[in-house]
Amino acid sequence: MDIEKIHYVLCIAKNQNLTKAAQELYVSQPTLSKYLQRLESELDGKLFSRSGNCYIPTHLGKRYINYAKKMLSVQQEWEKELSDLNSCKEGELNIAFPLMRSSCMIPRIVPIFHKQYPGIQVNFYEETYAIQEKLLLDDQLDFAIFNEAIPHPKLTYEILLNEEIVLLLPPDHPLTTCGQKREGCRHPWMDITLLEEEPFIMNFSDQTTGKKSMELFQRYGMHPNIPFRTRNPQVCAKLSQQGLGACLIPENYVKNMNFEKEPICFSVGEKGIFSTLTIAYRKGVYLPSYAEDFIKIAKENV
Repeated sequence: MDIEKIHYVLCIAKNQNLTKAAQELYVSQPTLSKYLQRLESELDGKLFSRSGNCYIPTHLGKRYINYAKKMLSVQQEWEKELSDLNSCKEGELNIAFPLMRSSCMIPRIVPIFHKQYPGIQVNFYEETYAIQEKLLLDDQLDFAIFNEAIPHPKLTYEILLNEEIVLLLPPDHPLTTCGQKREGCRHPWMDITLLEEEPFIMNFSDQTTGKKSMELFQRYGMHPNIPFRTRNPQVCAKLSQQGLGACLIPENYVKNMNFEKEPICFSVGEKGIFSTLTIAYRKGVYLPSYAEDFIKIAKENV
């Protein structure tokens, strides 16, 4: 396989259209068509079946694409290692964050990393869990950051943070004085059943915080009124501080938000409820020193 030309096949497969692939590759459509015909002649088989303008990989095409991705991965690893060996002055990192999480992590990590490695371009992607994992496994990312990761056999995971999900109440709420000191709790502890009749502003149940919150309510036999749901934890906190209800929110969001009045955080559950934030990368992949330092900086500053 020709490393320079396998990009052509991968681009056709991605777009399933010769015109769109040619535009992305900055070559003419006849040039791309002739290359594909020549390659299929050399392989003595069709890489794509055509249905109108749609190009669908054949079995031979799927096998070719599988090996092409492996070759590109090896080439990319070599380029990273060579760059690392030369100086680490230039390079690139592609990192995916959970939706909404980047706003409270990137401002804490990137200035420190950029000061140490000003020549490294960092690209951030805010994606859902499934898309993050797929991009990482397809070699399109260097790292992905997950909430409550489901281990995949082809990935290595490092813990960045065991983060507490805390209770926030409106600043003038009468229960703000009911927090108690409890061994093992970082914040004043609140008996969640005291809020049985209170409205809650919640994340959706397919999100980590929303799921853990509902598990907490079930554990204590609660059926709270939930007038508002949002995917954005910062919206939960802002609405709560305007008196619209209590909310449960990862502590890091609170630390990175500006409030008119400093909110009081409460631990709930037995000794608090927590979620685990991890950073993942492909097993056996070469990590340049700047990539290893990014992980180190992330661990120290989330």
